[in-house]
Amino acid sequence: MIIHMMKYWLCGVAFFLCSISNNYAQKKAPDPYGPVPTENQMRWQEMKYYAFVHFSLNTYTDQSWGFGNEDVKLFNPLKLDCRQWARICRDAGMKGIILTVKHHCGFCLWPSKYTEYSVKNAPWKNGHGDVVRELADACREYGLKLGIYLSPWDRNSPDYGKPEYITYFRNQLTELLTNYGPIFEVWFDGANGGSGYYGGANETRTIDRTTYYDWQNTYKLIRRLQPDCVIWNDGGDRADLRWVGTEGGLVGETNWSLLNAKGEVEWNMLHHGLENGDSWVPAEVNTSIRPEWFYHPHEDGQVKTVPQLMETYYNSIGRNGTLLLNFPIMPNGLIHPNDEKAALGLARAVKEAFAVNLVANKKASATNVRGNANEFGPDKSIDNSNDTYWATDDDVTNASLTIDFGKPTTFNRFLVQEYIRLGQRVKAFTVEALVDGHWMQLAKATTIGYKRILRFPAIKATAVRLNITGSKSCPVISNIGIYNAPQILAAPSITRNQSGEVTITPADMESVIYYTLASGQPTSKSKKYTGPFPSEGKLEISAIAYEPATGKSSPVSREKFDISRKNWRIVGLADEKANLILDGNPSTAWHQSKNEKMPIDLVLDLGGEQKLCGFKYLPDQGNTTGAIAKYQFFVSTDNTEWKLVDEGEFPNIKNNPLWQTRSFTPINARYIKLRAVREVNGNNDAGYAEVDVITK
Repeated sequence: MIIHMMKYWLCGVAFFLCSISNNYAQKKAPDPYGPVPTENQMRWQEMKYYAFVHFSLNTYTDQSWGFGNEDVKLFNPLKLDCRQWARICRDAGMKGIILTVKHHCGFCLWPSKYTEYSVKNAPWKNGHGDVVRELADACREYGLKLGIYLSPWDRNSPDYGKPEYITYFRNQLTELLTNYGPIFEVWFDGANGGSGYYGGANETRTIDRTTYYDWQNTYKLIRRLQPDCVIWNDGGDRADLRWVGTEGGLVGETNWSLLNAKGEVEWNMLHHGLENGDSWVPAEVNTSIRPEWFYHPHEDGQVKTVPQLMETYYNSIGRNGTLLLNFPIMPNGLIHPNDEKAALGLARAVKEAFAVNLVANKKASATNVRGNANEFGPDKSIDNSNDTYWATDDDVTNASLTIDFGKPTTFNRFLVQEYIRLGQRVKAFTVEALVDGHWMQLAKATTIGYKRILRFPAIKATAVRLNITGSKSCPVISNIGIYNAPQILAAPSITRNQSGEVTITPADMESVIYYTLASGQPTSKSKKYTGPFPSEGKLEISAIAYEPATGKSSPVSREKFDISRKNWRIVGLADEKANLILDGNPSTAWHQSKNEKMPIDLVLDLGGEQKLCGFKYLPDQGNTTGAIAKYQFFVSTDNTEWKLVDEGEFPNIKNNPLWQTRSFTPINARYIKLRAVREVNGNNDAGYAEVDVITK
């Protein structure tokens, strides 16, 4: 009997101890799940938004990429003022500036002792200038962090492609990391090898980008000299941060801050991350405030509008990324007023959109709370602190959190953050609103990460519910914000099809469109757009979207069209789909493939003789293959005798697939031939969204 009682007693003690242990496990903070960010990565993530600055000899030659033989004496920015750059960036809400201290041409913005191709031999300040020093001082004055972009590819160096170049490259890196104070990010471009000056060799050099740079030893050098910085690199050697596969200003709606430390990285992984990746490699979204990275005078009217920049904001910072926005510096050394106006306009728009957090002082409840509600309760998600969070029990991965407004409240934005120091966990979630006593779904999404912002039409509700419908481990939600952002009217799009019919499309169907057939400023008193209309010949159109209820207008859309393509035809091709390249719609495309190797010719009959002075080419906007990297352009009056009038490269077209415009000496022609000499990936595939000409 005694032995029997002892058994029951021991079982009871064991059960009691087990209960205490389980209860304690639920009360303590959750264990980290999977890869987690380093302190360097956390500091970087919390910056959220910072600037790129592109400035080099390219600025003076109107090129995208310098060849490496540009004259050093071109560099003479008489009004250069890095304090202006820093002031604009600070006022725009940015936290740092990354400067292109050396682009592909090899020209150095600091007086490097390892090359003569630098500011020390430029007329600017009689060779005593140092742009990096001036920017470092300006950043310090305006409370910004400094980063550097150092191109691994150097079209000027005679040693590029040889082992000696790596020593040269690291020597320059050492100068930059030891002479200018703290560096928050080191940025290495992915462009590697190709044609260049190379000290007078004027040849094409290729390298094995997987081995040539010996990145791991370069990383060790950086971490020794600047232990608090992060490294960006899109090469095979994984760095701290990753590219998102495009320079268009967006990362995938699903965005994991994870990749594998080893192995090849495909575009899909760059754009969306890897759910089960073994390393924390978050996404940085890099894009320019203008179409291209370096300053081009013809882009002064093509600066992104505030609505466009807000789209970029939501598609980068609002999708678990950071935003790196570029300013091209003018030849005089200043940021253009149009760029400044747009950046400051974005800052105001962001401030207005998130001025009032509607969850402040509201009541939150949850279907599950981990242990002590004082530590992990739902109120921790609305206390405006990044250091507290709502968490569930370890075995609960599906849960809901409800915020009660107490009265009908109008809103159109939902912001949510995970406590990523414990890893990225949420795989799927929905947002619901309680409207007239019934729950209705507003949004459905996948990942959250550091920050996720969802947009939807304004709705009035008495409560909002966040439903975590899938999580790799118990969710840890650090912040929820609900806002009613004012509407920002986006500029309408203007297209003209092959027959000459013009269509103006608003971004939202509630707007009224007004337009003028000139470059002036359209107003609500201009001609009202009621539907597509015919046109002939050259045409310039300016249009706005107008909201009658508020009297607000969008930024102006402007489009210039050359001669009508009504009588154009593609020569020697039976594929009717080829006509997509003449339809005026940049969203449609056609690919011309060959079983043989490049070159591939596209021949067009313009239907009559024209005086040509240039051409335009737009690659496929929805495909990462087919973009023409190297081209030749021929003209003819009879489709028999051809004259080569232009040839060259479309630099950076793979990452930034914009309209490519080229000019040449005016010449009469009826036929044109665009020859694809090389495709960006080395494939035998030429892709076209649109092809057009420029007439005298």
